[in-house]
Amino acid sequence: MEKIEILSVGIDGLSLQEILEKIDRFINDKNKHYLVTVNPEFLVAAQKDKHFKEILNYADIAIADGVGLVYAAKTLGQKLYRITGVDLVGFLCELAEQKKYPVFLLGGVDDTAQKTATVLKETFPAINIVGAENGGQVSPDCKSTSDSELIEKINKAKPKILLVAFGQVKQEKWIFNNLDKLNTVKIAIGVGGTFDYICGNVKRAPLTVRNFGLEWLYRLFKEPWRKKRIFNAVFYFLFLILKQKIGKNNKKQENQN
Repeated sequence: MEKIEILSVGIDGLSLQEILEKIDRFINDKNKHYLVTVNPEFLVAAQKDKHFKEILNYADIAIADGVGLVYAAKTLGQKLYRITGVDLVGFLCELAEQKKYPVFLLGGVDDTAQKTATVLKETFPAINIVGAENGGQVSPDCKSTSDSELIEKINKAKPKILLVAFGQVKQEKWIFNNLDKLNTVKIAIGVGGTFDYICGNVKRAPLTVRNFGLEWLYRLFKEPWRKKRIFNAVFYFLFLILKQKIGKNNKKQENQN
């Protein structure tokens, strides 16, 4: 299936089952692959950061993580499936447990990765988590303060799946810069704040709120200091989508004339 273009970034219109099947094939082929879980903030950031936009478009799979993308696709006459990063990691860990794929957790603050590993082992008793590291401070140029040491640790642990939680944009750039140096990693995914949700540092919005696509309102209430990010993810993103739709309609009229 062709990617659906939203704000010049291609998003895959794949179901969860199709994504998991592709991941399984990727792990067993000779190449390295990376996935991005795209939300509206990613697309807003990509409008100002050409390199980040290129990284998103180079990804083997770009997943719609955000109800805003689903609505945007519908506005543009397309269809996307929403799969949150938290849900994807859960299903990916289930696959890793079944197929005995070793997993490495990288990122998060302090001992978040280790706490997340503990929770995942309780949920998936047979999962093989071969490492959990916070990765140190990541600079604006997306280099960890301990990159060489980290890469050595990851290579020594020999994971096939790498989950990176350095925060959006930074984690994607870090993966893009370092994937070729990771000898055994076949799949790398930026997972944002997923570790915080899994280990209980941050509470997810209630299911009813998530079903209505109102997580942004829940987060605004719980974390008002995020208001600028939420504004970009909701209102500025909507403005950009409407602008794209108007441009698309004008171009269609010009072609008809």
